[in-house]
Amino acid sequence: MIGTPNRDRQAERREATRQEILTAAWDVARQNGIAGLTLREVAVRVGMRPPSLYSHFASKNAIYDAMFGQAWQDCMDWMTRAMADAPRAPRARLVALALAFFDYAMTDVERFQLMNVRVLPDFTPSADAYRPAVDCIEAGRAYVSELGITRDEDFDLYTALLAGLLSQQQANDPHGTRWRDLVPKAMDMFADAAGLPAGPEKSGPRRSRPTKAARQNSGRKS
Repeated sequence: MIGTPNRDRQAERREATRQEILTAAWDVARQNGIAGLTLREVAVRVGMRPPSLYSHFASKNAIYDAMFGQAWQDCMDWMTRAMADAPRAPRARLVALALAFFDYAMTDVERFQLMNVRVLPDFTPSADAYRPAVDCIEAGRAYVSELGITRDEDFDLYTALLAGLLSQQQANDPHGTRWRDLVPKAMDMFADAAGLPAGPEKSGPRRSRPTKAARQNSGRKS
């Protein structure tokens, strides 16, 4: 009979401590901004002396690196859940994809800045931390390709439109929906430019309903 393998409790405790440090780092970043993260404040929040952090992370950039990878992995998980229930109609699905990423970005502005804005000029993510970012972007490209939009320049335009709307939202209305409300219109314009066929919701100009006077006049002889 094969026994149950022994658990590596030391490794489990070490990983738990790393996650506690990362949680504290995110809390500090949300309070002080990504660039305002300090090892001293992180250490205080987890009940450590600052030098003790170095037994878990070699430097502050190593903490940023772990945060970067975590943020993109969380984004991948978020998008997977969102698209599981997304509508199948191509244009509606395109809007759902855009809104899912938009909402992920707006739920945590500091997290999004670390992911997509060069707020830390001396930080470059490692290959391991960058891998979830590549996976997430390629998943987005696959979603768009499934709709028939396959050209690289079209995907670049799609991401640029989202980035612009997010930049405006975060800078000018971080607690509102002013630029989020423009996402469906922007995606419709993008779909036109990319040659995505119009769905039932966009089957041509909408005919206005005749007024009562027009209906009465239509029955008169000239």
